[in-house]
Parts: sequence; structure tokens; C-alpha cells
Amino acid sequence: MSLKSDLVVVCGGGGFIGGHLVADLRRQGFTRVRCVDAKPQTQWYQRFPDIENLVLDLEDKSACYTALQGAHTVYNLAADMGGMGFIELNKGLCMLSVLINTHLLMAARDLGTQRFFYASSACVYNADKQRDPNVTALKEEDAYPALPEDGYGWEKLFSERMCRHFREDFGLLTRVARYHNVYGPFGTFEGGREKAPAAMCRKVIAAKLGGPKELEIWGDGHQTRSFMYIDDCLKGTQMLTASDFVEPINIGSSELVSINQLADIVEEIAGIKLNRSYNLKAPKGVNGRNSDNTLIKQVLGWEPDTRLRDGMEKTYRWIYDQMAGRGS
Repeated sequence: MSLKSDLVVVCGGGGFIGGHLVADLRRQGFTRVRCVDAKPQTQWYQRFPDIENLVLDLEDKSACYTALQGAHTVYNLAADMGGMGFIELNKGLCMLSVLINTHLLMAARDLGTQRFFYASSACVYNADKQRDPNVTALKEEDAYPALPEDGYGWEKLFSERMCRHFREDFGLLTRVARYHNVYGPFGTFEGGREKAPAAMCRKVIAAKLGGPKELEIWGDGHQTRSFMYIDDCLKGTQMLTASDFVEPINIGSSELVSINQLADIVEEIAGIKLNRSYNLKAPKGVNGRNSDNTLIKQVLGWEPDTRLRDGMEKTYRWIYDQMAGRGS
């Protein structure tokens, strides 16, 4: 367990989840937080001047040693990634993120870091188990035999194994969470890296603000997913990091919806009904994916429980303010 006076390093802290994690650590009273990201600070989603903010490219080994000097706990959320529209078209870039975790693990081992959290993904799961929209929720053991999402999923699965072997061989206390589709305010909603919840909000808001009353949906809309609100992600991440559980574990909502149902929710929030078109050539990922939360309930006595409707309303309101504030 870390004390609030111990140095906590958030790698990828300029990103969506990392920015929220830094904000949450500040709220809890952690007095030594170091936020590290490759992007210029002007591009960070959230930035706090009262903590140590470093711009470092963590694909570089020396940068990882700089980032982890004196660290008690490390949260590795850093990766070159985005929604399905990005990861299906940028497999090589996604694979290069393996350098980040590898170099951070080496630095953590050599510098005496006490706890190391790695953010993995549900994209590690075997694609053969995700072909039916009426999917059976994925258990942790379903990652093997391996057939993950090409590029991004393979990088995540390999990095999970790196964490395991650094724990077994060098005694580094690693923890691994498989995130299922995290969403919420203060994240990407345009530009190609956004995920389905934010993209759906953006499209509906554009129509609400005077654009064509049409909604393009990628795929046939029958593909299914679960989406986890950012507050649940933060709680599960910190609970797991402080726990004694050492194997990869799902952190995700078990509330399964189709993409059409996600569109229904956003339209209801917006108070608008749009004509839908289906882009069958667009990236859509697997046909069905959901989180089996049996293990996390056993280990942590908890599971993500924010209703999708509630989380989407908060997300919609934030994106609406961003788009309406700039007049687009």
C-alpha cells in the first residue's frame, strides 16, 4: 500500500484515463504526483500546475528512467491508440507501444519501484469467442489460445506477459487490468481516435446544432459491446493496484448493448430522432464483446456499476459544451 506522501507516477497522464487518474489522486490528497506524457502540455486533456508535469517520449528507454526516478507506484496508461477506426488502420503504430511498457518495466525493476500497474485491453481476447452479437461474456481465461485483435491486441497481450515475467523473475509487483471500452468527459470525440460513445455523441450533437438530421453508424448496428464509465475505471484500477491479486483481470461493465441501442440512448438524451445510415465498409471490430465480472467480484468485492444511460448523459453534456462553445 502506498502512502499519500509516496511518489506516484502516471504515464500517459496527458491522455483521457490518465488525466482523470491524476485529478482523482489530487482529490484524495496525494501530495507527490508526477504526470508524464509525450504530447505537448497544451494538448493534454487535463493539466494541473500544482503537480510535476513532464513531457517525455516513453518509447525511449532513457526517458523511462527519468520518469520513474523515486517512484513508489507507477500507473502505465501510455499507448499509441484510439477507437476501432484508428487501431484497425494503424497496427504498426499500436505495436510500437510495446517499447513503452518494456522500457518502463526495466526502469521500475532497476529503480526499486514498489507497484507497477499496466492498462491492458479486452482486445486481447480470442476473436473466435466474439463472432456472435449475442456473445457469452468473456472470462479472463478466454485470452488463450491466443487470437487477439491484430496489432493493438497482440501488443497488449505480449505486454501482459512481460509484466508477469518481471514479477516472477525480478520480484516487481505488477498488476494488470483488461479495460472494456472506457468512456466519459475530457476525452477524444473527433479526429479519428475517438471511441464509439464519444463518436455517437459528436454525430448526434452535430445534427442537434443544425447539421443534417442523419446519423451514420459503422457496421450494421447489431454488434454488441459493454461500455465502462471513467469513474468506475479509476476505482477498479486503484483497488486492483493496492490488492494482492497478480493475474490479469477484467475491469469493465457487464451491461451489454448493441450499437443501435447506444444510438437510441444518445438520441434520447439529445431529444432528437435521426435518420440512420449504415456504413458496412467502416471498421467495426468484433461482432460481440462483454465483460464477465465473476472474478473481479470475488477478488475485490465490487464491479463497475454506473448505468450506461447515466454515464452517457454526463459525456454528452461535456461534448455538447465543447462543440456548442466553438459554434460547430
